[in-house]
Amino acid sequence: MTAEKIRVASPLSDEIVAKLRVGTQVLISGVIYSARDAAHRRLVQTLDKGEKLPFDIKGQTIYYMGPSPARPGQVIGSAGPTTSSRLDIFTLRLIEAGLKAMIGKGDRSQAVKEAIKKHKAIYFVAIGGAAALLSKSIEKSELVAYEELGAEAILKLTVVDFPAIVCNGIYGGDLFEQAKAQYHRGG
Repeated sequence: MTAEKIRVASPLSDEIVAKLRVGTQVLISGVIYSARDAAHRRLVQTLDKGEKLPFDIKGQTIYYMGPSPARPGQVIGSAGPTTSSRLDIFTLRLIEAGLKAMIGKGDRSQAVKEAIKKHKAIYFVAIGGAAALLSKSIEKSELVAYEELGAEAILKLTVVDFPAIVCNGIYGGDLFEQAKAQYHRGG
């Protein structure tokens, strides 16, 4: 993994995505959306019906996160990533609709990795177990859709220097596979 850190602004452009390589550390600033399983299901159902999504998905970043309640004076509670592979069944449809980036933890299916390459998207991993630290990068949180889903509602998050690492990108490669290969080589 490279020690290079790149600041990126979300929503992302194809030009920004083209600069990112597996293992690159990024600091994301701008708008990202939180959504988990139930919200993804609803988004895909909305697309399948030909209806308008609750936010313009083109170029956007979705963070697979369900926050804990905010304490008094805080914008959001702990905000750690959830396991991304659970969302793979919905991800292809969202990438096809223009989703540019995802943030989560764990690896992705081969189909998602291929869709990332084909549609010029990117998958970032955030450090699991660092939810309280990650929440400090979130400056604003607004409910966008599906309030009845509670912690799984879609939130619009304004972030500054949100730390993540490129796991899968348009040039192929996989951060987890690289780490396994390095481990097997003994260093």
